[in-house]
Amino acid sequence: MKRVHALFNNKSIRKILLKIRIPLFLAAFVLLVPNIKPEFFLPGFLVTLFGALFQAWCFGSLDKNRSLAIQGPYALVRNPMYQGRFFLLFGCLLLLGTIWILLAFTVFYYFYMTNRVKREEQHLRGIFGEDYEAYCRDVNRFIPTFKGRYLKNIWFFKWDLFRENHGHWNFLAVLASYGVFYLFTFIILHAH
Repeated sequence: MKRVHALFNNKSIRKILLKIRIPLFLAAFVLLVPNIKPEFFLPGFLVTLFGALFQAWCFGSLDKNRSLAIQGPYALVRNPMYQGRFFLLFGCLLLLGTIWILLAFTVFYYFYMTNRVKREEQHLRGIFGEDYEAYCRDVNRFIPTFKGRYLKNIWFFKWDLFRENHGHWNFLAVLASYGVFYLFTFIILHAH
């Protein structure tokens, strides 16, 4: 397990993946589109929509590196953005209707999320100190917390934060992607 975690924390690999993330996304998109199974379109869309809406809530609650995020979904769990992203991507892969791809993605995402969050937590401790430590004591890393002082802040969302965090572009990209998925799966394939 140490080797797997070391791989996910390798700075050189992370830099390379960061540089090629857009071509990787486009390649995955091109590979996904012709392999969508129509019977999985609605379930995949609903799972992705859940993830996208959850991420939108995160975008509208996060004043990145300026104030400690303890409101909105951050009142429930310390790392909600990663959970939202998991469901968003899981829904896209669900379109393929292949269980082994979903299982492989889940294992991969677990290692990605766990290691990314550990690095992020060190960064946040450096910025927010004891306030972050207190937050960590009261709110779980991944499993929702349904008690505590932060729950009074759960119904939080600010449009200016949503726009500042590019939440609108993220949500529009999801809808546009599913528009392409729908067009290809139900219109173009049926024309042939």
